[in-house]
Amino acid sequence: MKPDWDKLMDAYADSATALIADVDCTAEGKPLCDANGVRGYPTIKWGDPTALEDYKGARDFDSLKKFADENLKPMCSPANIDLCDAEKKAEIEKFQAMSAADLDAAISEKEKLMEKAEEDFKNGVTELQEKYQQLMADKDKTLEEIKDSGLGLMKAVKAANAKAAKDEL
Repeated sequence: MKPDWDKLMDAYADSATALIADVDCTAEGKPLCDANGVRGYPTIKWGDPTALEDYKGARDFDSLKKFADENLKPMCSPANIDLCDAEKKAEIEKFQAMSAADLDAAISEKEKLMEKAEEDFKNGVTELQEKYQQLMADKDKTLEEIKDSGLGLMKAVKAANAKAAKDEL
């Protein structure tokens, strides 16, 4: 992916409205990565710098370039409110009218909901993993019991009978 990413950075190097860059999250860039929820590498983020979103598309140059061409442009935001439709403008104005404390509380509430969704997902995955392991153990035990009940001998007898019948011909 790195060569394609470097090629994309070169393609947008002179853009006045889009920035394509990379950050070393293991060194000086770690605080920036932590602040933007980067948990694995490589992670691609896009959008308003104050509210970056995860990129979920393909990672070859053509796919990255197509996505960048279609999405990396000035977007509706408090800094570009003139690009917003009436509904988004009203939503931004509602948030702008909130006190700093109320806005912080609303953000905190939404972040807690996101954390709960992550926690619920992780718990669900753990439960699925435990169920999978139990099913696998049950299957292995059942297969072993079937083999121990004479399956191998039955197959050996069948093969011997078939060989004897062939030898008689």
